[in-house]
Amino acid sequence: MTAAKRNILVTNALPYANGPLHLGHMVGYIQADIWVRLQRMQGQHCTYICGSDSHGTPIMIQAEKLGMTPDALVADMQQRHETDFNDFLISFDEYYTTHSPENQQLVETLYERHQAAGNISKHTIQQAYDPVKNMFLPDRYIKGECPKCGAKDQYGDNCEVCSAAYTPAELKNPYSTLSGTPPIEKESEHYFFDLPRFEAFLKTWTKHGHLQTEVANKLGEWFESGLKPWDISRDAPYFGFKIPGTDEKYFYVWLDAPVGYMAAFKHLCEQRKDLNFDDYWKADSNTELYHFIGKDIVYFHALFWPAVLHGAGFRTPSAIFANGFLTIDGQKMSKSRGTFIKARTFLDFCNPEYLRYYFAAKLSDGTDDLDLNFDDFTQRVNADLIGKYINIASRTSPFIHKFGEGKLAKTITEPALYEHFMKTGDDIAEKFNQIDDSQAIRQIMGLADLANQYIDEKKPWTLAKDPSKHDEVVAICSTALNLFRWLTLYLKPVLPKTAEGVERFLNISPLLWADKDKPLVNHRIHEYQPLMTRIDPNQITALKAAAIADIEASTVK
Repeated sequence: MTAAKRNILVTNALPYANGPLHLGHMVGYIQADIWVRLQRMQGQHCTYICGSDSHGTPIMIQAEKLGMTPDALVADMQQRHETDFNDFLISFDEYYTTHSPENQQLVETLYERHQAAGNISKHTIQQAYDPVKNMFLPDRYIKGECPKCGAKDQYGDNCEVCSAAYTPAELKNPYSTLSGTPPIEKESEHYFFDLPRFEAFLKTWTKHGHLQTEVANKLGEWFESGLKPWDISRDAPYFGFKIPGTDEKYFYVWLDAPVGYMAAFKHLCEQRKDLNFDDYWKADSNTELYHFIGKDIVYFHALFWPAVLHGAGFRTPSAIFANGFLTIDGQKMSKSRGTFIKARTFLDFCNPEYLRYYFAAKLSDGTDDLDLNFDDFTQRVNADLIGKYINIASRTSPFIHKFGEGKLAKTITEPALYEHFMKTGDDIAEKFNQIDDSQAIRQIMGLADLANQYIDEKKPWTLAKDPSKHDEVVAICSTALNLFRWLTLYLKPVLPKTAEGVERFLNISPLLWADKDKPLVNHRIHEYQPLMTRIDPNQITALKAAAIADIEASTVK
């Protein structure tokens, strides 16, 4: 009996629409895309959505700086982000924007339901105000020292060093990033979401397997320090959705940003008859919902978001997967250090699949930071992908055409080796499913070593000198190409474009996970065409130089 397809909705954190994507962004998107592609290869009904986070004061300020309207800026950034994602082979079904009618309708629905349930209250607060710019300051426009760990130059809402969440008023030695002056306190009436009311629900929800262990432990610390009402409003001037019934109050971007997941899906449902919004978002839904995010926004996704959804009668996430930060050559990504690399700059010099592979080889199921060491990157790509993987096809396929008229052998000659490759696929799939990509890659490369050992032991190039051994040569090389096909199948979630090239070369249909149980025999293949090229160290030198040039250009007044 065939198991029923799972109905899965996957989201990635929405990149902010005030600037281009950088390599740090790509960690989470590559991780999620690998997971999504595996689900699809396994026959699951998996929908993958994202979009631009398009509201907030930073958008407004950046647009003004560039002489554009906020609407024009977010539309331009949405298009640029989508192009970068496409070129990194990120397979979104929908890439939308939070600045949409669907999002406005959904945010207002959530707000009205919480208001009716008594979960919204109004309070007059003291708020940071820039006396030079004559405006209230968003949390991200105030910097200072973290009140928890003392780290300097931390934003006003959370610390990138210790992940603590706090209010701008708790920062030590705060200053406005717009004018450099210390902010003053000024009164303003704001709307608050009663997060403490959901403490019992959240304590239960966070301990029921929805989060990684270290994330759940971190939330435990926040419960101990006590949940606080959450300010969901912002004062004009502000680019966003106005709160119904008010004149000068807007929904805080962190309220409407995650609702953007729902809005993007709703927009997609309007285009596709196989998807129904309520089926995926109703409280008793039997579908699955997974969020892939950076660890710096865990607080919003694992506390505020489940509470907002639950209290408004919607379903909560099946699981949230948080990834660590990216460092470059051991240093935090920084424009001042010259270690800030835009996604587009990388694409100008390197094959995106090389970064997909390198990240996969380092990504675990935890939230550890990941380092992009360019020497290691070059060595690993050249040794693993070219030397171990691609080399199998390039050195065996010519014999199939020379002695077998382009056709693989009719029978299997190495059943034990075939069986090992086939069965290992189950373990590899499990590792990918558990987002433990590095362990999956380790197993795949172990198989690649076995394939190369087999070829080296059989030495088809030596046997080819004896005409009586040509059938044996075809059998050996047919085995090698079957092993290569297995490796391609297992690497396909990571290297989708290369897999397409292999499928053309082997003259086969797009590989599905079930194909691991079917060896390729008595089958005609095409002549081999180069699938990958080695990284030249000069490419990396040029890439780094271009990244520094980007930084210098962006800092010119």
